[in-house]
Amino acid sequence: MPTDYDSPWKEALDVYFEPFVALLFPAAHADIEWSRGSEPLDKELQKILPQAKIGRRTVDKLMKVWRRDGEEEWLLIHVEVQSQEEPDFALRMYIYNYRLFDRYSRKVVSLAVLADDRPGWRPNQFGYSLWGCTIDFRFPLVKLLDYAERVEELEQDTNPFAAVVLAHLKSLETTQNPESRRVWKSRLVKGLYDRGFEREDIRQLFRLIDWIMGLPTDLDQRFWQEIEQFEKERRMPYITSVERFGIEKGRKEGERKGERKGEKKGEKKGLLQGLGITLKMKFGEEGGRFLDELRKIDDNALLAGVFESVPKVKSLNELRKIASRLGAGPDV
Repeated sequence: MPTDYDSPWKEALDVYFEPFVALLFPAAHADIEWSRGSEPLDKELQKILPQAKIGRRTVDKLMKVWRRDGEEEWLLIHVEVQSQEEPDFALRMYIYNYRLFDRYSRKVVSLAVLADDRPGWRPNQFGYSLWGCTIDFRFPLVKLLDYAERVEELEQDTNPFAAVVLAHLKSLETTQNPESRRVWKSRLVKGLYDRGFEREDIRQLFRLIDWIMGLPTDLDQRFWQEIEQFEKERRMPYITSVERFGIEKGRKEGERKGERKGEKKGEKKGLLQGLGITLKMKFGEEGGRFLDELRKIDDNALLAGVFESVPKVKSLNELRKIASRLGAGPDV
């Protein structure tokens, strides 16, 4: 069951940068003055990356922070999620570091996270020595597999990034067992409600967990139904309406399939993906047949209007009438 890890990790670092550092690099976190915030410097990072031809680039993040003594520092965060060991990984870390220093004359702290499934692979230094000239580059390294035996601790941790790490670990663990992944995914999502997170954190973390722990369509539907029932029992409808989440998920699927954001064709793909999720969840197979009729519509605004109406209707006939009023043809 292949999983896209790069994209959710990039977003997780954007949304939860400080909790990420707090959880995985506590010594660095303790020395940073977080009240001054942090500033992304990804444009500066991109200026040096095209020149670095060593290996495959994955998830890289460059952030400006301030130490408690008032000094400015740059943090280069590198999350490695590749599927096989890379002999030149430490060399690549060194190249990124010295290229940034060379271009900007700034001290750069490199931090590495290995999110792979090979316990013995732990490259954390690069160097050589010849005729008295020595290079010795070392960097802090976190291996996510080291947290695999700390499931209970991660489940109880109020640091939101603990949920991201646990989702990643359980996704790796259940690669060949989609039913087990569904069980764990449901457990992790339900656990968000017991940690005292605010509504927006629950929504953000749910989105990341859902992204990391992808499921086959049939199991995905079972998962959604279980979460919807759970929220009804708790009277806390934070992440479902299923309908409203479906459109975001669908649009991302459209973009992943090669359509640039904003293009009409890509937008339609996203709308249909979202409608497919919502209609099948609410109306079953009959909803799927209605989706086939909607595919004939080229007006994205009309499709969006139909989508927005799904939570308001109690039957598919009501939705058909709304689609007709919005301008759908007689075949719908």
